[in-house]
Amino acid sequence: MGAANRSDMYGVLMKDSYAGYRILLVHAHPDDETINNGATMALYAARGAQVTLVTCTRGEEGEVLVPGLSHLASSHEDGLGAHREVELANAMIELGISDHRFLGSFRDSGMMGTDSNNRPDVFWQADLDTAARLLVSIIDEIKPHILITYDEIGGYGHPDHIKAHLVAMRASELSEWQIKKIYWNTMPKSVIAAGIAAMKEIGSDFFGTDNVDDIPFAKEDSLVTTLIDANEFVDAKMAAMKAHETQIALDGPFFALSNNLGLQIWGHEYYTLVRGEKAAPYDEQGRESDLTSGISL
Repeated sequence: MGAANRSDMYGVLMKDSYAGYRILLVHAHPDDETINNGATMALYAARGAQVTLVTCTRGEEGEVLVPGLSHLASSHEDGLGAHREVELANAMIELGISDHRFLGSFRDSGMMGTDSNNRPDVFWQADLDTAARLLVSIIDEIKPHILITYDEIGGYGHPDHIKAHLVAMRASELSEWQIKKIYWNTMPKSVIAAGIAAMKEIGSDFFGTDNVDDIPFAKEDSLVTTLIDANEFVDAKMAAMKAHETQIALDGPFFALSNNLGLQIWGHEYYTLVRGEKAAPYDEQGRESDLTSGISL
């Protein structure tokens, strides 16, 4: 089903229910936004919020999972970065996002200890305040009510994720615009444990461990302050994931996980509120069910 048809399917009843709200997401590489927040982005955009995505690099150091596109790997004059720009643009069409930008021209840093991580042009090596002020200019322009980014370890320790966190939080301090609520992406241990069990059933060691405590991005359920139930936008999220063809294999673990736990595994997206106050409505576990709750326009 095409993006336009999906939008029609959602109807007009709630189309403008978030009109006037502005949400800014700061991510490290193309595809991070879809995996972490795709359903949330699609939901709020479809219902009238202004959703802006800032991506800090073009993902030049990413693996290429499609054999026919292996020539785009990072050793080939950064052709992968240009290709991932196109993938990101296509993913944003699927999610209904029209405002997506890159934060300057920082290069993907690769992992700690690699040669690429020591290059002077990579995001990890960028001066924090210099990078933050690029984001401040965007914040001052769009005046977001809500900021979404990674936690202090960038979810799993990738240098660009950590730097995106640092830049986003520093920019929120430097900007004269006061962001009402700041959220960090999170994933509760209970959900990861279910994923480990589901993958084990099909003989996959996707998580690399049977112990949820070994997974750095698995957080205690008590740290989850907010759950966005965007199950009706799962199709949009899955289409956006497929648009990132070099990074997400159509026959890979993401889609196997969907088959074993149901597509709704991708429709629930979890957050920790680190600035602002929790506000109703709450779900049965006392978690917020709306990012905009408590914010007056």
